[in-house]
This record gives sequence, C-alpha cells and structure tokens, in this order.
Amino acid sequence: MIGKLNHVAIATSDLAKAMALYRDTLGAKVSAPVPQPDHGVTTVFVELPSSKIELLAPLGENSPIANFLKRHPEGGVRPHRGNQGVEHAARDQLLAAGARALGEVKTGAHGKPVLFLHPKDFGGVLIELEQAKEQSI
Repeated sequence: MIGKLNHVAIATSDLAKAMALYRDTLGAKVSAPVPQPDHGVTTVFVELPSSKIELLAPLGENSPIANFLKRHPEGGVRPHRGNQGVEHAARDQLLAAGARALGEVKTGAHGKPVLFLHPKDFGGVLIELEQAKEQSI
C-alpha cells in the first residue's frame, strides 16, 4: 500500500543554525529555504542517500508548527510527521478504513499532490501522503 519513506520533518526555531549544522558539521547537501505559505512553514531539504530530512520553520503567526516550538523551543522531530509515497487506491482504502483526512489535497513542497491523515488515527504520527507518480491522490 505505501512506498518508500520520502522524508522526515524536523521543526526548528532557527533555520539558519539548523542548515549550518547539517551542511557544515555533517557535510550534507542542503537546499535553499523555500517559503510554503499554503502550509505556514519555510522548508529546507537535507539530501540523504535514500531519503531526505525536511527542516521546518514557522512562516507567519498561524503556522502549524508554532505551538510545537512553544513547547519545544529547541525544536525537534515533530512527533507526528512521516511522508510516504502512496497510490490513489491506497488513499481511498485508508479513508474507507476510517482514517481521517486533514483538509483537502494540496500541492506539497515537492510540487506533488499531498494529503495529511489525522495523527489520532496513527498513534500520534501525522502521515503526509505524497503522490509518487503522475497521478492525482
């Protein structure tokens, strides 16, 4: 039903510091920051051999990660976000099995359709379904 892990997100209140840590200390390839106003975050991707780390910083007062960072000012892995490739039929199967979608399909940070599933349905983990192939979810 689900494919490979695409990325794991890490919330940070200091995007420049986090970028420098991954780039300068760990020698990773780090993208430029990209504002994602539809999602209320600025994203940076750290390239790994078979996956990515997504650094998230709040964008605007209504950012969905602002409350997390108030409770965890040093940032950290948001205990609710994974990203997995999924086909259209898999999405329908999850919703039919009782998983709740959070909002409608949006365009994600990779320019592909994404849909978020409620963390209460997945043990506190917010699942982001990202379309792996040219097909709508």
